[in-house]
Amino acid sequence: MAAAVTVDEVMKMQRAQGPATVLAIGTATPHNCVYQADYADYYFRITNSEHLTDLKDKFQRMCDRSMIRKRYMHVTEEILKENPNVCAYMAPSLDARQDMVLGEVPKLGKEAAHKAIKEWGQPLSKITHLVFCTTSGVDMPGADYQLTKMLGLHPSVRRVMLYQQGCFAGGTVLRVAKDLAENNRGARVLVVCSEITAVTFRGPCDTQLDSMVGQALFGDGAAAVVVGADPDVLVERPLFQLVSASQTILPDTDGFIKGHLREVGLTFHLHKDVPVAISKNIQQALEDAFAPLGIDDWNSIFWVAHPGGPAILDMVEAEAKLDKRRMRATRHILSEYGNMSSACVLFILDEMRKRSAEDGHATTGEGLDWGVLFGFGPGLTVETVVLHSVRTTAA
Repeated sequence: MAAAVTVDEVMKMQRAQGPATVLAIGTATPHNCVYQADYADYYFRITNSEHLTDLKDKFQRMCDRSMIRKRYMHVTEEILKENPNVCAYMAPSLDARQDMVLGEVPKLGKEAAHKAIKEWGQPLSKITHLVFCTTSGVDMPGADYQLTKMLGLHPSVRRVMLYQQGCFAGGTVLRVAKDLAENNRGARVLVVCSEITAVTFRGPCDTQLDSMVGQALFGDGAAAVVVGADPDVLVERPLFQLVSASQTILPDTDGFIKGHLREVGLTFHLHKDVPVAISKNIQQALEDAFAPLGIDDWNSIFWVAHPGGPAILDMVEAEAKLDKRRMRATRHILSEYGNMSSACVLFILDEMRKRSAEDGHATTGEGLDWGVLFGFGPGLTVETVVLHSVRTTAA
């Protein structure tokens, strides 16, 4: 008996009609808060490095220039005292680090996911896909499996697990979620980024200052979003449409940011020219993304840029000729949380919509219709997501 429909008809039925849309956002951090003004003293004391006075002075200057006020970290003084090898610069400590993060990464992700799902307001049974991303704690089955169990998601939820992507991956997960939502009609994708720096914490070394830069910048956090196409506006509240998403490797940047998983944990290396490389390529990324829309005024769009550090933000602002308002949400998240790797841009997206509501804007993008989300990380890799803010009921 012949099929009643053609393959083309089946494919058409499977696909959504409209663009993938962010429907809810949730964030979470560990309870342990560290203040940047005190961190150099704490860091050199807990790593038994107080005798390295010149190095401590350099680290203090790094902290002072970071534009960070506070960060959140799973590792506490008690945990570090129980695991002295973690405090050394290059002592074997991978097992201890794994023991710390394998349970905590999905646990922190669960906290953020609960908030996003509560805001979304729909039953767990409507979650069809899960995308989980972390740079911490590679394991099998992975954090995606653990979170599925923790949340009580249906066993048939379709999972994607992304490990070791680094800071650009907040854009990656949205790109993956966009494809899943638009190519599976009715799909509701739970996206979770959960990052814990216990895998990279280590003592200072006077020959590896790039490692110390990381110690001054990185913090822990998890963020979750629910993504779906063709939202039911009677029960769902769309926030940002994901209009396009792309990834590119910047030219002549091999080795600028890299990490290696070793017996000593995850080591990472940052080239001093990372801010220059990103800023000099930002114009091309913007033109490629917005040329189809006829947009070339970068102050006419809202910005969600990964805050790799203040130097990156300063140079991007200068290159794109941005006024200071465009990076307000990004700089606020850097100040209050530090660099949380993949989770950062989702924190900024949350901050963006909150500020828009507080300021009485008619859209979720600080009163602007179009926006850009940038993720920067190892490679150097850049993720670019074009966003369209959704008008609120107040409009």
